[in-house]
Order: sequence, then structure tokens, then C-alpha cells
Amino acid sequence: MSRRLVATLVTPLLAASALAVAAAPAQAAPADKPQVMASFTQTSAASYDNWLAARNNQAKWAAYDFDWSTDYCSKSPDNPFGFPFKLSCARHDFGYRNYKRAGTFSANKARLDSALYEDLKRVCAGYSGATKTSCNGLAWTYYEAVKNLGS
Repeated sequence: MSRRLVATLVTPLLAASALAVAAAPAQAAPADKPQVMASFTQTSAASYDNWLAARNNQAKWAAYDFDWSTDYCSKSPDNPFGFPFKLSCARHDFGYRNYKRAGTFSANKARLDSALYEDLKRVCAGYSGATKTSCNGLAWTYYEAVKNLGS
């Protein structure tokens, strides 16, 4: 076969395949992304556990294009007086960041803030006496701060 004939036959095929690639839609997040996101941001301990397992295996959830970034407890201490609030704050950031990206933050903010409070109270449940009382007081303070100032 002559080079000219090969070029005549191959050129339209290459152009067509390049067009097909250019026209292919970008990989979309799975249709159940809102349900999965909601399941990771409820007030229950099971929801927290599911979020933590997903956070520890983010590659499994890559198709969902979640924003896992966090600054933990923002301008507040992550572990005030030794109470480990850091992961609770990370889950709160997950909710804020992903619902903002989805354009549904306002409709979910109250639940996200309540989930933070429930997570913090579960941290405090591991203590007793005055230490537990102090922890619960801090949990309430963090909750009130995000409820009134979180955006």
C-alpha cells in the first residue's frame, strides 16, 4: 500500500478518534454522592465510624471527589486541655467543605454543627467526674462557636 493511500485512510480515523476523546464527558461522581455524603455527616456514632473508615481509606472513595482537607478546629485548640477533639473537627470540616461544594451548605449546617457536638460529647463520655464536666463544657463551647460563627 502506498504511503499516500495509508495517509488518506488513517487521517480520518485519527481525527474521528481524537474527536471522540475530546467529546467524552469527564468522569462524573457517582449518582449516590449526596446519600453517601449524608451518611458520613449524621449525628450518630455509626455515621462517625463510617466517615472515619472512609477517611482512612480515601482511595476507595476517589470517584466521589470528596474534599478531605481540614484545618481541624480552625483557630481553636485541636486538643484543648488534652481532650482529643481533632478528629471530630476534621469530620465537621468534611461536612462544611463538601456541602459548600455541593451548594447545599445552608440546608445542612445545623445538622453538621449538631454532629460535631455529638462527636465531642462521645469524646467526653470517656472521662468521669470533674474532668468529664470540663470536657462537656468545652464541647458546648465549641458547638456554640460553630453554631453562631461557623460559615
